[in-house]
Amino acid sequence: MSKKRREIPVFEQPIIETHCHLDYLKDRPLAETLAEAQRVNVERVITIAVAPDNLATVRELTGEADWVYGTQGIHPHEAETYTDAVEAEIREHVGGEKMVAVGEIGLDYFYDNADRTVQRDVFRRQLQIACDTDRPVVIHSREADDDTIGILKEFEGTLKRRGVIHSFTSGPGLARYALDQGWCLGFNGISTFNKAENVRDIIRMTPIEQLLLETDAPFLTPVPYRGRENAPFYIPFVAEKIAEVKVLPIEQVLTTTYANSLRTFFPD
Repeated sequence: MSKKRREIPVFEQPIIETHCHLDYLKDRPLAETLAEAQRVNVERVITIAVAPDNLATVRELTGEADWVYGTQGIHPHEAETYTDAVEAEIREHVGGEKMVAVGEIGLDYFYDNADRTVQRDVFRRQLQIACDTDRPVVIHSREADDDTIGILKEFEGTLKRRGVIHSFTSGPGLARYALDQGWCLGFNGISTFNKAENVRDIIRMTPIEQLLLETDAPFLTPVPYRGRENAPFYIPFVAEKIAEVKVLPIEQVLTTTYANSLRTFFPD
């Protein structure tokens, strides 16, 4: 008989799930997923756009509940699908009441699913949208630390609101630059993986006031549920790991990351 997994902890403090992909979840009905998230005190969920064919889907998903929010943006994997028409759609909708950021945008040199020159151009164009619309940014950066820093430096004088470098797995150089510039770093189930000491090192150096909780569901399911599809209701395990790594009370982690999420995405 297999060993029973721990039950998901339920904390008194509310949690904001700052990064997931609700339209990619397959294991259960969405209403059931959202109900389970509420049961573990997830107060708000941000579902993230990544491609031209899910920009409208994300907008529709925000109608599932008044506490579901979204973003508008094109992932670096999809950079070669970025067109003037796609940019116009992002610009038209990113200022909507339920849209809280431009994203997920950035650079990915690990998979190289799109030409790197194209990725850099699309990253710049979407950062300009954030400048023009006064929206925060959700950034994806993988194996592209130097170019991510270089492009962000180009916008230091015009990007009034920052945002988050999500699912942070980069090196300390990008972490220090981002933190010095007022960005938050987002951490998810990777923080619980046995071989992710490099990520835990970044968590240790990140001020708790600049740290966000996320799942990136359906990907990167935290221990002890690795092997299952990830979901927003697993986020308490991420909070627990952050508290353990930073040697802080879980109450402090939850209260502070909640305030960080409000400041980043819900400032009004």
